[in-house]
Amino acid sequence: MDDRQILERIGEYVAEEHELRARYQRGELTGDEENRRLEQLEVALDQCWDLLRQRRARLGAGASPDDAQARPPGEVEGYLQ
Repeated sequence: MDDRQILERIGEYVAEEHELRARYQRGELTGDEENRRLEQLEVALDQCWDLLRQRRARLGAGASPDDAQARPPGEVEGYLQ
């Protein structure tokens, strides 16, 4: 994925997040259903942002951004722990 594709994916995830919240407010989803999917979206967003940062760092260091790879959820989610 290139930067444009990553940013598009981020936009799709954010739009889905907004739609989930709206569906919950309309009573179309239970709180558990909303929370479960929101947690999945949060992880996916963190992975996308991480990949984008990796690509930009590699480019800034004179390396190929295409060599950056998405990290597993456990690694990305464990940064702040």
